[in-house]
Amino acid sequence: MIVHQRRVVVVIYSGAQALDVAGPIEVFDTVNRRLAETGVRYRIEVVSADAPLVRTCSGMVIAAEPLDHADGPIDTLLVPGGWSLKDALADRELVSWIGRAAARSRRVASVCGGAFLLAEAGLLKGRRATTHWAFCEEMARRYPDVTVDHEPIFVWDGRFVTSAGVSTGIDMALSLVEADHGAAFALEVARYLVLFFKRNGGQPQFSAILEAQLADRAPIRAAQEWILERLEQPLPLPEIAERANMSLRNFARVFRREVGTPPGQYIEQMRIARARKLLETTELPVTQIARRCGFPAPETFFRSFGRSLELTPNEYRRRFQTISPSGLVVRPDLAERSSD
Repeated sequence: MIVHQRRVVVVIYSGAQALDVAGPIEVFDTVNRRLAETGVRYRIEVVSADAPLVRTCSGMVIAAEPLDHADGPIDTLLVPGGWSLKDALADRELVSWIGRAAARSRRVASVCGGAFLLAEAGLLKGRRATTHWAFCEEMARRYPDVTVDHEPIFVWDGRFVTSAGVSTGIDMALSLVEADHGAAFALEVARYLVLFFKRNGGQPQFSAILEAQLADRAPIRAAQEWILERLEQPLPLPEIAERANMSLRNFARVFRREVGTPPGQYIEQMRIARARKLLETTELPVTQIARRCGFPAPETFFRSFGRSLELTPNEYRRRFQTISPSGLVVRPDLAERSSD
């Protein structure tokens, strides 16, 4: 049986981030194993100017072929980041090779600081891109002709896709698989990899829940837990303060110091986070979602949602919904991306 293959070329360098390389490769390899002898599989090649053995920043050693072994057409060119990025950017041979290889690639992807290498090669001029949140400002200063978006975990712009820090390379690779094989199969791969959930590119690098980790002080932590269990109910601040055995004024002061945001704003953030989850994963009417998230009226929900995300709930659902009524993942926009 003839098996069609998409050629994935990963270019690495001394000091590259191991997970930037291994994460996406594991996704593509899982596709190959799940498809067995049917469907379009991936032929994965790792190349480097430092071949045959390349030491990553964590000390892990990866076997690689020389750069000239990756001549000819490429389906997906993948460029990782790493703590030695400064040296990699100064390597004119590497940067030039990336530019030439990109010209013969159907699509080009980067993980973390790999976006710097794409920009250095002139590949992101006039494009929107992202990178690790800690380096977004630096990238914007260094490459003013690139629109650097610090929010998403990955960004598609034509045939270029850039992802944020480290583990987001896995999310990006799943998005590539989704474009190639469909949303339902990408979800199957995510489940096989025992991922907690499959994240969409439009989700922020820090979720509201992650940003609002539980406080160290027991009364504030208990208040947070109580809030999260009752988001659909009215949550008057005096009652929450009383449960924490604190005056309202002291509770508000301590809560803000411990959590980083006032209690009222925290409640709104958590309600929006729950609403986003329901918009992404259910077909519930927006008015019902508003009630489930504790908004007293749909109009209040629309104003709060728009203020937080600069999208209406329906616009958000159209962009990021992942589950259809049949339980299958649905992302029709990716079909368009795959043809770019």
